[in-house]
Amino acid sequence: MKCIKAFLEICKQLLPIVDEIKNSGGSCYLVGGTVRDLVLNRPIKDFDIEVHGLTLEKLEEALKKFGPVKLLGKKFGVLRLYHLDIDWSLPRKDNKGRKPTVEIDPHMTIEQAAQRRDLTMNAMAINLNSLSKNMELYLDPGSESGMTSQDDPSRHPAGAPQDERDSVWQKLGLTIIDPYNGLDALEKKELRAVDTQLFLEDPLRFYRVMQFIGRFEMFPDKQLNDLCSTMSLYDEYTDAPLARERIYEEIKKLFLHSHRPSLGFRWLKDIGRLKELFPELHALVDVPQRKDYHPEGDVFEHTMQALDAAATLDEYQETETKTAVEEKFMIMLGSLCHDLGKATHTDENLHCHGHAEAGVPLAQKLLKRFTRNATLIKAVGKLVKHHMQARLFVKEQAGAKAYKRLANKLAPEVSMRQLALVGLCDLRGRNEHSNDPLTGLANDFDVFMQKAQDA
Repeated sequence: MKCIKAFLEICKQLLPIVDEIKNSGGSCYLVGGTVRDLVLNRPIKDFDIEVHGLTLEKLEEALKKFGPVKLLGKKFGVLRLYHLDIDWSLPRKDNKGRKPTVEIDPHMTIEQAAQRRDLTMNAMAINLNSLSKNMELYLDPGSESGMTSQDDPSRHPAGAPQDERDSVWQKLGLTIIDPYNGLDALEKKELRAVDTQLFLEDPLRFYRVMQFIGRFEMFPDKQLNDLCSTMSLYDEYTDAPLARERIYEEIKKLFLHSHRPSLGFRWLKDIGRLKELFPELHALVDVPQRKDYHPEGDVFEHTMQALDAAATLDEYQETETKTAVEEKFMIMLGSLCHDLGKATHTDENLHCHGHAEAGVPLAQKLLKRFTRNATLIKAVGKLVKHHMQARLFVKEQAGAKAYKRLANKLAPEVSMRQLALVGLCDLRGRNEHSNDPLTGLANDFDVFMQKAQDA
């Protein structure tokens, strides 16, 4: 109920604005991922409102009564009040071609507007005009109409019977507009394309599917899998590849908002596109390992488990040079790349001498496909090169001078603690019984950190 309460508190702030837009002849709809997250009872990070029935000028006029208005892009029809982190947009359709245009149509139906969305779970909407009735009652648990623990959406998840789930929304005065059966897709944990032709027109949607798989642990239906296995990832009119910055943003979402980001890479492997997009990772498939060290299977399986281990660590913290989120992203990339060198440096006896050093240029090559961040690339390279050192230092009882020399090699991009975290993820990526990483096993990490602090 916490997420619903937070949502209603925001709506309470918006009521005067929604009423003003309604009195001007417009209708406000909550759209996109906001509705999806509300249904799933997840925290809402982005609040997107689509206004139908008004021109851009009329919408701006209505919003200006509540403060200064910023135009984010006239051709996209998006406005924002300076004091509210909310996008107010007009319905539009994108015309493709060598000179793509955006056509704003205030009189488009909500069903028509939703058709341009990528997936059905993102094509739902809620008419906010109905919220103005008895809003205070919804937020007052003491009233007859107020929310109670029985209204907690976690008690009525997407998989609950429809009449049971709908009663919760009716209690809140909300109606979910679902022209493309997004609720059914959520219940069945399926990713489905809204419009197959429109889906193919935007290659970025391929990477969005990849990150949604990891974030929501939902999987494409057969139709979407077939589309993604063959669709071009180049602009069909310019024949240009996607800008690496756009891919980078989707990779970040996969890494930072998933408990199992490996699912995205496993999916690429399953549909036959891992070799094309991440050849360094594909080279790890079927590379054997010694069972006494790695009972989990081949190097690819180990890498996927190590990546998931990094996703679920709770040791990330802010430093002088990085936020905790930036540290997490760096450690996850280090875990993804740490054993790339095993593809070329595993011998017939399954020894892999020199694989750490050999993995550095491979990691750099992989990372440069989606980022120009030289500092991040250098940091990941150092993590790859030295990822075995923490456990070796503990095993060999290295002295203070060795710790100081290692710290100097890592600085300034990487700290000893960050290196040890990659080593911990490496150790946890060895579960022979399932694809989930192991837990615990932090003794070497603790010993290494104590020695490093004492050095």
